[in-house]
Amino acid sequence: MIIYNVTVNVDDSVHEEWLNWIKIHIPQVLATGKFTEAKLTKVLVDEEMGGTTYSVQYRAKSRRDLNDYYNNHADRLRQDGLKRFADKTLAFRTELEVVDEFTVSFN
Repeated sequence: MIIYNVTVNVDDSVHEEWLNWIKIHIPQVLATGKFTEAKLTKVLVDEEMGGTTYSVQYRAKSRRDLNDYYNNHADRLRQDGLKRFADKTLAFRTELEVVDEFTVSFN
């Protein structure tokens, strides 16, 4: 399992617009069929540069699915956000491999 993590710092001037947009964008990414789920999280730190930072974590079943997303879908899906928000967002991407998962069960 691979987690494709996109961390985005969003300028206050477009915060609400971006938040509404990302909730439409995430289902579009999932519709590619390359990911099994996604989580939108807010990063709980005060940024020196200002704004609010979010992390979107997409789960891919395999490296092959992630590579297929990069090769056939990523550029097209990124363009809308770049056109809308230009220099009002700053994003970086990280790939994580799930080594093991643990859960707690309360009875």
